[in-house]
Amino acid sequence: MCSSKEAGGLGVRKLREFNYALLGKWCWRMLVDREGLWYLVLVARYGEVGGRLGGRSCSSWWQEVGRIRNGDGGVGGRWFSDSVSRKVGDGTDTLFWYHIWCGGVPLRERFSRLFELAVDKTDIVANMFSLGLVHGGEGWRWRRRLWAWEENVLDECRALLLDVSLFPNITDTWVWLPDPIGGYSVRGAYELLTAIDNSNIDRALGFGLTSSGSFEGVDLCLATS
Repeated sequence: MCSSKEAGGLGVRKLREFNYALLGKWCWRMLVDREGLWYLVLVARYGEVGGRLGGRSCSSWWQEVGRIRNGDGGVGGRWFSDSVSRKVGDGTDTLFWYHIWCGGVPLRERFSRLFELAVDKTDIVANMFSLGLVHGGEGWRWRRRLWAWEENVLDECRALLLDVSLFPNITDTWVWLPDPIGGYSVRGAYELLTAIDNSNIDRALGFGLTSSGSFEGVDLCLATS
């Protein structure tokens, strides 16, 4: 029934995957539409930490959105976070440690020890580059002197940044990797989700049908696409 009509099915949408595609749209809007009134309302409701919404006790809806955004749930665990990347222009709107802009994961995850020791964890890319990221550069400010093995980790981080260039007067943007031109769409996300083995979904989410026929573990989101 859920197979596409082109494949001989009825084209009925899979409820779970379609719900996650709808919730994923909120994750995308939190990246690209941070000036709207709705975003300010969510900041007032849930707080903001490191340029990201969250940090306070919240509703089950918000918990599900957070799981998708943070890669703690959803197909394969990281279906949304693995599909977004930051395209850096002048670096004035990209957080050096928090955003995914150099490599496939945030620098705070790839170099977690350096992140723990950094004095300013919310500095932007432009400031870090202007202060200097070479050996002894003022962009690297630590709570204490680095140990020898930590210096080796810093060398690895610097090597990763060698080929990065900033472009004045070009705005930093988010890119939806499955469709870099069109950006996120519910339809595209649904196709991405349904392309992944359902057994992976069950293991990652632990959702199932109750005896009454309703889904456990998630509030269905009746958002518009």
